[in-house]
Amino acid sequence: MTTPNREPAPQQGLPVVAVVIGALFFVGLVGLMLYGVMRSGDAERDVLPSALIDRPAPEFTLPILHDPSVQVGSAELRGAPYLLNVWGSWCAACRDEHPVLTKFAETRRVRVVGYNWKDEPADALRWLEQFGNPFFVVLADQEGRYALDWGVAGAPETFLVDGNGIVRWKHTGPLTEQVVAERLLPALEQVERQQ
Repeated sequence: MTTPNREPAPQQGLPVVAVVIGALFFVGLVGLMLYGVMRSGDAERDVLPSALIDRPAPEFTLPILHDPSVQVGSAELRGAPYLLNVWGSWCAACRDEHPVLTKFAETRRVRVVGYNWKDEPADALRWLEQFGNPFFVVLADQEGRYALDWGVAGAPETFLVDGNGIVRWKHTGPLTEQVVAERLLPALEQVERQQ
């Protein structure tokens, strides 16, 4: 018995729709990669925006580092803007930022409040004695109770709070002259205009 001679079926190419979808996917992937490369030079590339911006600052009451019998809370700080700077004697980047913070504090343009985070009081006091104390007041949160409310992931971090207790600006990492000039001062000017 002889089988009929069948011709092989012609090969079908990919449907046009699949080719278009594949091309669009490839172009999108290349675009995403280019965006990533362009952002890699941005100092703020890894910083997530704070959920606190334009919201009330967390309520807190903490002892003063220099006199733990005295407590200061968010209510006492309202009425005028303040810059809350999270730092610790164990923090190498805090040491780098300290001269910039000191220079800014010397302008007396806004109260600079120190938030000493997860630090031994004796170590923090020794650090301030060695490097200088630019702070209006230093609050001590040895256990880190309120840092989570502020969204603190590490030190240093800095928050600008207006006179009504609303967080208006946040910077993660050490303050630099450039950050002060290009980000902090414009944010502070906006706060001052609204007061």
